[in-house]
Amino acid sequence: MLAGFPARKRARFLLHFGDLAVARLAGVNVPSEKRVDYALTYIYGVGRTTARQIREQAGLSDDKRVRDLTEAELGRVREIVDRMPMIEGSLRREKAMQIKRLMDLGCYRGLRHRRGLPVNGQRTHTNARTRKGRARPVTGKKKA
Repeated sequence: MLAGFPARKRARFLLHFGDLAVARLAGVNVPSEKRVDYALTYIYGVGRTTARQIREQAGLSDDKRVRDLTEAELGRVREIVDRMPMIEGSLRREKAMQIKRLMDLGCYRGLRHRRGLPVNGQRTHTNARTRKGRARPVTGKKKA
């Protein structure tokens, strides 16, 4: 699977799950079969643009796959990712705190979050099923 690397070196930076090997960056299992640009987007808070910038800062070619990274290259990528201020847990925590602040203030957006309704002014007479959940049948008046 990772031809060209001795087994002892591969074991240091790749986790093996049966036949699948993944690299671990910022507490996330990053798939080894994908190109570095796309694999880095598995980290919460890292999109395509940021992933490309990380790859360029690490000095990697754009067609390099995670499985082909040497220990030194993976170390450079890990160092760059660790220097990023808001990714994974800290970003999730920050977003949750911002939503909680809105709910505690009792402002309109906070009330919409609390009630599980769309926040940004979308219609709710029809649609909005993602926020509202499955439609519940409403019983009508019985005929006498």
